[in-house]
Amino acid sequence: MTARILVVDDEPDLEVLIVQKFRRQIRDGAVIFLFASDGVDALSVIDGNSDIDMVLCDINMPRMDGLSLLEKLQQAEGQQLSTVIVSAYGDMANIRTAMNRGAFDFITKPIDFADLETTIAKTLKHREVLHEAHRRQAVAERAHASLSRYFSPNLAERLAGDADGSALAGQWREVASLFTDITSFTTLVETIDPATLGALLNDYLAGMTDVVFAHEGTVAKIVGDALHVLFGAPGEQQDHAARAVACAFELDALSQSFRDSWRDKGVAVGTTRIGVHAGPALVGNFGGGRFFDYTAYGDTINIAARLESANKQLGTRICVSASAAARVDGFRGRPVGDLMLRGRAEALRAFEPLSSKQYDDPSTASYLEAFGRLEAGEANALTAFAAHIGKCPDDELASFHLKRLLNGAKGTRISLD
Repeated sequence: MTARILVVDDEPDLEVLIVQKFRRQIRDGAVIFLFASDGVDALSVIDGNSDIDMVLCDINMPRMDGLSLLEKLQQAEGQQLSTVIVSAYGDMANIRTAMNRGAFDFITKPIDFADLETTIAKTLKHREVLHEAHRRQAVAERAHASLSRYFSPNLAERLAGDADGSALAGQWREVASLFTDITSFTTLVETIDPATLGALLNDYLAGMTDVVFAHEGTVAKIVGDALHVLFGAPGEQQDHAARAVACAFELDALSQSFRDSWRDKGVAVGTTRIGVHAGPALVGNFGGGRFFDYTAYGDTINIAARLESANKQLGTRICVSASAAARVDGFRGRPVGDLMLRGRAEALRAFEPLSSKQYDDPSTASYLEAFGRLEAGEANALTAFAAHIGKCPDDELASFHLKRLLNGAKGTRISLD
């Protein structure tokens, strides 16, 4: 690769000397010298030659001296030239000023051409290292920008900075797992045209993932309309469960608003169901050598997915396990019951999370009283739920319990399909 060096000096003999001393390198195409008589001339040459690698500059020159030229080069946006200053040895004050203004090195007059050749080689090597560093940085920035289009920002950050992939290797972590799904989305897909479906899905997923990213969650997977989100991975988050519950609230609010906006357009979008559970999981990139698949495995993940599905029967939109609720300071919610989830031998207590305003509403106290009677095995639990529904006819969870009791069920243990 040919190096391009700009020599800035008002001595007319210097151009002849340099061309003579470097004639072999010039003949071999290793270097091309450009010449300017002062700083003003140099700026003009630089403006017309964007591929200059190095500037060899005298300090004392007419019109614009070397120190002023250095200052101009420092101020020039995007200018990254390596400059070597040439001055008399006794002019150390100016040489020091030049170094402070960004000069890479200096040589003294009278010029020792062997020293000059060594200094040029060293400067060009430095320039090469600098170019490589900038190239690597640009590649990393492009990689991060590209990854950020597909992965959560925190995951993209890990990917861009993890050359050997060790940071994303499979490991057991304490996480909170969150699943979402739109009710009857498959039916919706079959009833609207592809263009409308594409716009709807893009709008929905953009909004949902923005909420997840705002809570610093990691989108592990998107399948159709469904999202699987992790908190506490790939980076440690001590408050992972609290983040998951807060995120669930905001996702629920967004999905409700989304449904309303698309209903106004004549498209009936189903309710978004959300399940949250916290516990240990095996987390990492399990795509093998050819694919990237950052995901999680284990009972914690399965339970979160089944809690999401349980909402459909319970009449709730968000279902949070007791394990996740216990990890959230000041958690407020009403108990759903002790769920017998598919594949599990033991019942799992679940809650419907509530905002402070919802929890303080008299209807919550009415529900909790009825549920307390159910949990205690009291015969009047049915009457208590009936009275509650008389006051709150839209309470689907209470209606679910009343139907159970009317069908002869007892207690809080609930077998789900």
